Amino acid sequence: MTRNRILSIGVVAAAVVAMVASYSAKSEIPVRAEKAERTPILSTISTNGKIEPTNNFQARTVGPALVSSVLVKEGDHVKAGQLLVRLDEAEAQSQLAHAKAQLRAAEADVAAVRKGGTQEEVLTNESNLAKAKTELDAAQRNYEALKKLQTTQAASAGEVEEAANRLTRAQAELRLLQQKTTQRYSRPEIARVQAGEEDAKAAVLAAEDILRHANEVAPNDGIVYSVPVKKGTFVNAGDLLVQVADLEKMQVHAFVDEPEIGKLKIGQKVTLTWDAIPGRTWTGEVSHVPTTVVPRGTRSVGEVVCNVDNADLKLLPNVNVNVNIIIAKADNALTVSREAVVQDGNKHYVYVVEGGHLKKTEVDTALSSATRIEITKGLQDNQIVAVGSLSAQPLADGAPVRVEQR
Repeated sequence: MTRNRILSIGVVAAAVVAMVASYSAKSEIPVRAEKAERTPILSTISTNGKIEPTNNFQARTVGPALVSSVLVKEGDHVKAGQLLVRLDEAEAQSQLAHAKAQLRAAEADVAAVRKGGTQEEVLTNESNLAKAKTELDAAQRNYEALKKLQTTQAASAGEVEEAANRLTRAQAELRLLQQKTTQRYSRPEIARVQAGEEDAKAAVLAAEDILRHANEVAPNDGIVYSVPVKKGTFVNAGDLLVQVADLEKMQVHAFVDEPEIGKLKIGQKVTLTWDAIPGRTWTGEVSHVPTTVVPRGTRSVGEVVCNVDNADLKLLPNVNVNVNIIIAKADNALTVSREAVVQDGNKHYVYVVEGGHLKKTEVDTALSSATRIEITKGLQDNQIVAVGSLSAQPLADGAPVRVEQR
């Protein structure tokens, strides 16, 4: 009897232990965990941008013309001064001749205004002025003589009056002719003639510019990367003829969100990737930081310019690339995964795994990358921290845990 009772108690005790163990196992939170470790870390600003060549030369037509010959093709290396595209000069020559003729006529009009009329008008007016002066002198002498004779009653009052009228007419005629010499044209007429001369000069300059650009040459050594025209193509003013640039040195123009602008500095290192060539990375540095903030869609951004090495010419102009600007770097930082750090207000915490339980520990953070974050205080090398729960139960201070993934 006693033996059976002891056996029963043992069975019950074993069952209780098993139940407790089972309950304990079920209460543990399965977690992913990792060790805090020393690694290099880069803090970056990630954005996208567009590639543009440096020392870029775009030849555009100044006026309508016919392309007479194209002397280069895309990919050609050219030297400074090398002829690229030639336009038909016949139309430009005709326009220049017409513009020069208009200018000569306008200059003649201006000269006439300054002299008081055309050469014929000036000569006629001078002749008339001489006659008017002679007539005025004669009328003056006649009037004075008759006035003296009148005192001795040798001339009648009617004769004196007639002489006075003659003198008045001579004076009026002389004033009129003098006005024709000095005030031949009104101010609006003078302004119109002067404007005509300026327009004619501008037309000559425009025609000369068209003629000067009839033969487009490379201003610098470079590579031809765009030739949108062919021989026989008719082009209008402003149409693109050819593009030449130094493709070994590129620039990327990228936009950075306003909160990140203050972190940018000239000389910061940059890495680029292009989806068209997976696995390839280009390097460069910031050459220009934003000087203003502008709206771009729903964002407020600043434009940053970066110089990029492209020695193998794989990076093409006008393509869109992914840009990473390295704003800070640490070679031997104590880091954990970003998911391991929990923010509560202005404070940061990690859950340290100690003795099968979680310990909520406050930490100080510094640099952060896309996947890692630097811990500067509150955590030691190789301490195990929970990265996340593998069940519906959230991480909590003091909670029992079971590490299932590292």
